Amino acid sequence: MIRSFKDKKTARFFEGEDVKDFRSFVDQLARRLTYLNEVEELLDLRELRSNRIEALVGKRKGQYSIRINKQWRLCFRWGPDGPEDVEVVDYH
Repeated sequence: MIRSFKDKKTARFFEGEDVKDFRSFVDQLARRLTYLNEVEELLDLRELRSNRIEALVGKRKGQYSIRINKQWRLCFRWGPDGPEDVEVVDYH
């Protein structure tokens, strides 16, 4: 279960609101957020290769990302109770 969001846009989208910046990938983001909310362990995310989960480095060390499309990523930290600081990031 998602424990927290890092930004308001991602939280609003998760709660069912329309977010203008996310309109071009609504379905992909909804699927990935739903899956992230349902997993119990980080390893469960690796079962679906289509998630393309990656451990991040540099300024984002300690975070993971799931690819939404070529431009956007769903980034988060994995805490003791599940995903935390979930945010949608423009990677380009």
